[in-house]
Order: sequence, then structure tokens, then C-alpha cells
Amino acid sequence: MGSLYIHIPYCDTKCVYCDFYSIENHESKKEFLNSLLKEISIVAQTYSKQDIFETIFFGGGTPSLLSPNELESILLSLNNNFTVSENAEITLEANPGTVNLEKLKSYRSLGVNRISFGVQSFHEDELKFLSRIHSVDQARDTVNLSRKAGFDNLNIDLMFSLPKQTEQKLKYSLNEAFQLSPEHISAYSLIIEPNTPLFNLVKNKIVSPLPPDDDADLYKVTLEEMEKNGFHQYEVSNFCKSGFHSKHNSNYWNHSNYLGFGPSAHSFWKINSNNAKRWWNHRNITQYCNDISNGILPITSSEQLTTKELLQESLFLGFRSQGIEVKSFNKEYGFDIFTKYSSNINRYIQENLMMFENNMLRLTQQGYMVCDSISESFL
Repeated sequence: MGSLYIHIPYCDTKCVYCDFYSIENHESKKEFLNSLLKEISIVAQTYSKQDIFETIFFGGGTPSLLSPNELESILLSLNNNFTVSENAEITLEANPGTVNLEKLKSYRSLGVNRISFGVQSFHEDELKFLSRIHSVDQARDTVNLSRKAGFDNLNIDLMFSLPKQTEQKLKYSLNEAFQLSPEHISAYSLIIEPNTPLFNLVKNKIVSPLPPDDDADLYKVTLEEMEKNGFHQYEVSNFCKSGFHSKHNSNYWNHSNYLGFGPSAHSFWKINSNNAKRWWNHRNITQYCNDISNGILPITSSEQLTTKELLQESLFLGFRSQGIEVKSFNKEYGFDIFTKYSSNINRYIQENLMMFENNMLRLTQQGYMVCDSISESFL
């Protein structure tokens, strides 16, 4: 099974921390949408019959800036060019303040069955710092409107380790999210990405990030609160009620094939452990549209992955998500993981950082807290 990703590169306001490709000028929107449909048809000539696609994900940017008619044209193109599963998970990222009940109902009627709201915080001062365009009340209202529109699979994005954030403030945001009864919560630590306004604020000592120990403490609080409120952790930053994990994101983590469309979108295609490649599009809408108008794909670079690179990715992605299915892993890479990494595995199991059950080797809650260092010890 594969996945399809559509990158919508428009925002009303660029957030201070965001390093995803997006622009605030919407004048190119019509040209972009025409180019996007052409890109889909060109790529389909090679990949349309090679897989069944079980997820579609609209990311950005702010996909909820699309009108229902614009969204419909993209979905029609995907369904006409690829074999999309009848019960495909179709996710749309949305910012509170960019949708109303009528728009949400239209999205739902078009087949969008999972919606993800970039709330980030339930504190007005934190929203202002992050340069979010919505208020706390708008966030609550938009989530409630999505229920009226018929959405029964809903994610809320939250951020922790914001400058000056306390345990009390984090718990308040988490509890406000729990009160809205989402099926899924993604909780991310604030990362200072290069080439963002936040990076410059930190560099110029205008903003001071939290120390690593405080970040770890807030992550621990997040894990504890999620568990208390019935949210299962299935990836370092993702938590869900039973049966509501993100199929799309899980496909990324288990090395399923995916095709990305739009500026900066990435694609991955694996035939076997000896034959896999990754490629990505221009991070510039003008260059993206120009290439497509000339009948060529807007690919800026690509890489052929070696078996060793795939193995390392499988370990890293497996440990940060639901684990490694041992029999499949051993068959694919031709060795026994328990033999090759016996000292690592035994030590981590003894330290309660790792567990093995039902043929799955995975990290415990404590292990998730040091996921990167565990992964590095295997690599």
C-alpha cells in the first residue's frame, strides 16, 4: 500500500518557527493549481499501476486555504490517475480561523475523513509568540464546528518546550485539548530550525530556548498526561485513542512507497532492499511552475539508497514509531537482529528502555525519551 502527499504552499502569515516551504503571496495560486494537476498526470504515467494508495494527505502551508472547488479538482485528479483505495484515509491540515461550518461540511462531503488542526497552544501569549493567526476561543470553536460537519477522526497539534513554558502551562494546554475529545494528538518539542525568524531571535539573544533538561522534563509530563487520559503513544510525538493512529504517517515510518506533489514535496519508492530511491521537488513555486509548463518534472535532486542506508533508516524509523517486526526485518536484510545487536538489545531490555513481544522489538515509554541515542548506538 502507498501514500499520496500534496503540498499546498500558501499561508496567511508565516509562523516564526516554521521551516516548511510556504509563501504569503497568493497571486500564483491559479497557476500553481494548474501545474499541480499536470504534475499528477505526468507522474501517473510511471507509477499509476504500481501500487494501491491507501492514504492522501494535504499538508503545507495551510491546505484549508483551498476552496472546496479547488480541493475537489485535486481529489478528482488523484482518483482519475491512481488506484486509490475505496476506504482511503484522506487527511487535510487546517488552521483555526481559516474555515467555517459550510467549508468544513464541503470538505467532508468531498471525502476528507480526517482533519488535523494546528492549534499548538491554549495560551494567548504562546500563540502570539508563535505568530499563530487564531485565538484560543477560535481553536475551540473550530474543533467543535468540525464535529458538526461530520468529522469523527480529528487531530490536534500541540507544541511544548516553548521559551519560559512551565509544567503548569503545558498541563493546561494538554487538558484543554483533552476536553475537546480528539481522537489523535501530535505533541512536538519546539525545534530551532535554521533559516527561520526564531533562529535569528535566538542567535541575537532576544529569545532564550529552554535548557535540554527542562525540555526532557516537559516531554515526560506530556507522556504521563497522555497515558492518564487514554492516549496510546505509537511514535515519539504521536498519541491516539485505540484505532486512530495516522495511517499516512505510519506509512512513512514503515518504509511504504509515497509520492509527493507540489513545491518541496518528497517522494520515496522502494522495490526491494536493493532498489530504492528518494527524490524531492524545487523549494520555489516559480521554478516549480516553470518546469511543469515546459513538460518536465520539477525535481531538484534525488538519491539512490543503498541497502545499508535502508537498513539504518528501518532501524531509526522503527525505533521512533511502533517498533521493528523482527521476522520481516530478518528476512529482508538477511541476518538475525538479535544476533547482530545482542549486546545493545539485551542492555536496553534490562534497563526497561526496550521490549520484545508479539515479534515486535520496540521502545518503552522511557526508551522514547532517549530514542535518538538508542538509534545512534545501533547505527
